[in-house]
Amino acid sequence: MSPADGQASAHRPFNRSDAKTLGLSALGGALEFYDFVVFVFFAKTLSVLFFPAGTAPWLSQLQVYGIFAAGYLARPLGGIVMAHFGDLVGRKRMFTLSVFLMSVPTLLIGLLPTYAQVGLLAPLLLLLLRIVQGIAVGGEVPGAWVFVSEHVPRNRVGFACASLTAGLTAGILIGSLLAAWINTRFEPQVVLDWVWRVPFLLGGVFGFFAVYLRRWLHETPVFTEMRERKQLAQSLPVKQVLARHRGAVALSMLASWQLTAAIVVVVLMTPTLIQAAFDVPAALAFRGNSVATFCLVIGCVVAGLAVDRFGVARSLLTGSLGLMAGTYALYLHLASGSVQHFVALYALAGFFCGVVGVVPALMVAAFPPAIRFSGLSFSYNIAYAIFGGLTPPLIGYLSQALGSLAPAHYVALTGVVSIGVAAYLLIARRPAP
Repeated sequence: MSPADGQASAHRPFNRSDAKTLGLSALGGALEFYDFVVFVFFAKTLSVLFFPAGTAPWLSQLQVYGIFAAGYLARPLGGIVMAHFGDLVGRKRMFTLSVFLMSVPTLLIGLLPTYAQVGLLAPLLLLLLRIVQGIAVGGEVPGAWVFVSEHVPRNRVGFACASLTAGLTAGILIGSLLAAWINTRFEPQVVLDWVWRVPFLLGGVFGFFAVYLRRWLHETPVFTEMRERKQLAQSLPVKQVLARHRGAVALSMLASWQLTAAIVVVVLMTPTLIQAAFDVPAALAFRGNSVATFCLVIGCVVAGLAVDRFGVARSLLTGSLGLMAGTYALYLHLASGSVQHFVALYALAGFFCGVVGVVPALMVAAFPPAIRFSGLSFSYNIAYAIFGGLTPPLIGYLSQALGSLAPAHYVALTGVVSIGVAAYLLIARRPAP
């Protein structure tokens, strides 16, 4: 089997060049993903600074979550455009462009005037910059998965994609640690005065450093061989995806739903949600989140190894059951009025969030190389725009309507869907990637 048939031969060993590619890709992805998610760790602060004084706390928080969601809604635009050129002119070029497009708006958010200074213009500028961030990350995540999967042997695709995902989630850990340190070190008023700007200014610097790192990467062997053999997609790759691979698109989107719930609800929103619902101190909430995110990084790698050993279906089934159990254990413990085991239970839920490391391997295997970037990007970004974009305001509403366990119920619903996907794969006897 040639590289153009999928990935490099399964019989080739995983070598030092593969490790270098994974390391540089994961580090650059971590720095870029930090830029995208740091917004949510300061959602409470931004809700005070960018909306009129006197707005009900729940309403201002819902509004800033709406701006956060706009980044997800913008992802398909960036994802489809960058994937189009990624399939036609090369993976590496888009891989570098996406991180540059992320660093600029992140830096500018740190320089924005507040509502008290410029009125309605402040939230509008925040919204605009968040949309640009969404366009950038829409090309980054699927492009990164395709890039690393096409560099490694076929029997290490699960590990490669999961390692890259672990790198992306490490960016969340960086944001969580910084937020925990800021909330511990500074008084709330000092954070409102100026400290909130620091994470975004640092993010802009991180982004430019990631651009530098990616100059050391090489085009994927799969794309290089397709170009030499003139086997690249013609015209609009996404048109071919929708015409011939609708089943793969549907399966990928359903699997991505749980991915969005694990990251958006369990990792990103929970620190803020539990402060309001269970009166958990901010410092404790972010400390628990840091531990949970570290466990998520480990969980991603474990999930990738499981994919290469046991296949996508079994790994997805086991991870989904674990995520449902871990999330309920965390929220039920807090609902009992205790925080004694909060950090340990949040760590457990974070580890099982590692099931997100299974999803990219499923999607990489679902599409042929010539349209892989477009197929994966379309499926993943449309799913994230729908589910990720609607989840923050939906969770805010459901928490008001259904109570403090609403986030756990929502995660469980997505888990049921992923179990259905795993069952379908087992029954269909699809080959593991």
